[in-house]
Amino acid sequence: MKIAKASLVSPDRNGAYGAVAVALSIFVFAYSARFGQVSILLYYGLWLPLVVVDYRRVLGHAGRNVWIVGFAVFACLSVFWSAAPGMTARTGIQYLSHVVCALIAVRVISVKTLARGAVAGIGMVLFYSLFFGVYHLDPLDGTYSFVGAFASKNQLGFYASLGIYFAFVAPVALGERGLWLAASGVVVLLAGYCLVASQSATSVLTTALIIGLWLGMRGVGLLRPRHRKGLFLAAAVCGGMLGIAAVYGGGIDLVLGLFGKDSTLTGRTYLWQQGIEAAMASPVFGVGYQAYWVQGFSEPERLWEEFYIATRSGFHFHNTFIEAMVETGLIGLTLLTVVLLVTALGHTRRLLNEDHDIQSSVLFGVALLLVVRSFVEIDIMNPYHVGSFLLYFAAGKLTLPQASRQRPAADPRPAQAALQVGQLRYR
Repeated sequence: MKIAKASLVSPDRNGAYGAVAVALSIFVFAYSARFGQVSILLYYGLWLPLVVVDYRRVLGHAGRNVWIVGFAVFACLSVFWSAAPGMTARTGIQYLSHVVCALIAVRVISVKTLARGAVAGIGMVLFYSLFFGVYHLDPLDGTYSFVGAFASKNQLGFYASLGIYFAFVAPVALGERGLWLAASGVVVLLAGYCLVASQSATSVLTTALIIGLWLGMRGVGLLRPRHRKGLFLAAAVCGGMLGIAAVYGGGIDLVLGLFGKDSTLTGRTYLWQQGIEAAMASPVFGVGYQAYWVQGFSEPERLWEEFYIATRSGFHFHNTFIEAMVETGLIGLTLLTVVLLVTALGHTRRLLNEDHDIQSSVLFGVALLLVVRSFVEIDIMNPYHVGSFLLYFAAGKLTLPQASRQRPAADPRPAQAALQVGQLRYR
């Protein structure tokens, strides 16, 4: 049995394979800690062999991705000054190979296939959590919350947020109907329940904010291109002023109070302070990628004890920029911030300058969600994480030529037929 290359690597013809690959990848991202190395090998097996199928199409022009892979390469290089070189070497290679898989997906997966795979994959993740999930006590605020099959309610909340977003844009932006519309409805119900049960204020607030901003950008897109930038700038200024007023006027405390939280964000402000102090000890290069939260080191041991982390693992500073500064210093922070901001601003610019850019419309929401969450989570700094995969996928799409994003390649058969007819007439 011979399988056509296009059914694997052509974004216009590999919808079935692409959706399955994305769905299984997301499931692996969620539960690789449970299923171990076999699941990671499955993830690599979905993407890396495509290079052998058609390396020119799959790899593309490597020079366009230099700004995208900069942080991953620097993370690997940090092994030379790492406080835990063995940990840095292993996780650095994992992160770089994870980025490579995401960039392969950029070349072979359309945004519609991504959305379908995300709906299916997140649906499986949430179903699994509902069947095998548990409740955990948060010793800091004394409340029980549903964490699903994860170790943290914030991770369950993140998948629920992504589930609601992709299930929303699938019919609204991508025009999904029939089976995929029904699947989106089921995922919205599952994600909504998990979002409430997890009691993750971060996920609830960011989900509502991103959906609102996406609809706002959709409204801006109805205007002519020359009017969009002015309205967008005015809305950004007004939003900034409202944000400042909320911070200094007590609005933030009021909103957090609705979720039973206080202005310290359940100890996160103290954790941020500790992270900033740790970053100042090695401000340029950091202590090495993934080399801070290592068992046996005095400072992480102290923080694990203060925050009742009995497993002494899976903890972080709950802020992407502080975590990046601690591990990779100012250089790493700059490289990672470039990827995050260029991705968000790049898709925003395309929406302001172009009409009916469905791809950037979907990826704009993804990038914005990651930007907002970066202030309270580290979704984009770890290998085998759905946040980092989506970030590099969205970034990679900015490197593709405009024509290949907007229109499928022209079918050469009509031109060939016309040429043959002309040759016959000449004879």
